[in-house]
Amino acid sequence: MKKAIFPGSFDPITLGHYDIIKRGVTLFDEVIVAIGVNSDKKYMFSLEERKGFIEEAFADEPKVKVVTYKGLTVDFCKEIDAKFILRGLRNPADFEFEKAIAHANRRLATIETVFLLTAAKTSYISSSIVRDVIKNKGDYTKFVPDSVRVK
Repeated sequence: MKKAIFPGSFDPITLGHYDIIKRGVTLFDEVIVAIGVNSDKKYMFSLEERKGFIEEAFADEPKVKVVTYKGLTVDFCKEIDAKFILRGLRNPADFEFEKAIAHANRRLATIETVFLLTAAKTSYISSSIVRDVIKNKGDYTKFVPDSVRVK
C-alpha cells in the first residue's frame, strides 16, 4: 500500500491544499493529512476546527484520513509506516524551502518527498493570505473549501 502524508498546519485549509490532496489520491492508496501541533505557534483556528474543516471537505473520499501529530514529520512517517511525504509547490521560493526540508528528511529516514505543482488558479493562495482576509472582514470564501466557515 502506497501511503503518503501531507503535513501542515492548515490554518485554515485552502483551495490550494484541497487541490493537492485531490490529486494526491490519484497517486497514492492513502493520503493522510497530518496536522502538525506546534505549541509555539499562534493559530487562528483551533486544532479541532482545522481537523473538522478537512474531514468535512473530504467526507466522501475514503482514501483521505486526517490526523494530528507532534514532533518530527519523519518520526511520524515511521510510526504509521508512510514512505512518502506529499508537498505542494506554488513558486520558486517554496521549491528552495521544501528542497532543503526534503534533503534533511532523506538524511533522517528512508522517506521520499513527492512535489506537485499547484494549479495556476490556486498558486497565489496561502493560509496567511486567507487569515489576513478574515481578520479584515473580506470575502475569504473564494479561497477555501465550503467546509471552512468563520462563526
